[in-house]
Amino acid sequence: MNVLNFPVLVFALSFVVLSLSVWTGDILRNKLRPLPEEERDDFHVVLGANLGLLALLIGFTFSMATGRYDQRKHYEEAEANAIGTEYVRAELLPVADETRLRELLKRYIDERILFYTTRNLNMLTKVNADTAELQNELWSTARPKAGAQITPTVALAVSGMNDVLNSQGYTQAAWWNRIPIAAWVLMAAVAISCNLLIGYVAHRTNRPLFLIAPVAVSIAFFLISDIDSPRDGVIRVAPQNLLSLSESLHAH
Repeated sequence: MNVLNFPVLVFALSFVVLSLSVWTGDILRNKLRPLPEEERDDFHVVLGANLGLLALLIGFTFSMATGRYDQRKHYEEAEANAIGTEYVRAELLPVADETRLRELLKRYIDERILFYTTRNLNMLTKVNADTAELQNELWSTARPKAGAQITPTVALAVSGMNDVLNSQGYTQAAWWNRIPIAAWVLMAAVAISCNLLIGYVAHRTNRPLFLIAPVAVSIAFFLISDIDSPRDGVIRVAPQNLLSLSESLHAH
């Protein structure tokens, strides 16, 4: 199980680990090595540098997550456009193939909508299998029969089908494109060191105040994880273009 696929779990783990880091810093200061006043300014410099680095890493990672989210939205739109265009181009084929192709496209778009909306892994496996099967049927219907002469109109329909199949591949690649684990590890390491220093350099042991930094950073981690989780996050790409197209096609 990949923890990063569950934003709430990311928040909970982050909060626990960062809170423990603050308490550890507090224990180091009070019981093992009290911080001399002459070294306090130096520690503030180190703490400020670490907090600045953490802010930079969080901003950079958040930008990566939003970029991937925008990419998924773009490919959903492109996929709807490709299917809609091919549905229109189907009239360039013989009547029997046109009817068959349009019925297959209606079924195909329903499967694509399920790909975006389902959270059940067993259902997703079935959707992927059904999608692959429909793609084979779509290609067999759109491509010229053996020995048939390829006319410009038929070639245009075949080209449109190629766009339909390619758009699904681009979408799948975008959903696989996630923030690297190394970026998460680096960000977590800097966050832990920051909270450790906060606990160590604090003047008083006002414990409720110690929770501010862990909560703030955990919320940031939660938001990044949520946007970067295509299927399990709260913020997900809604297949609005595919839904609108499906309503239009089924109305015919």
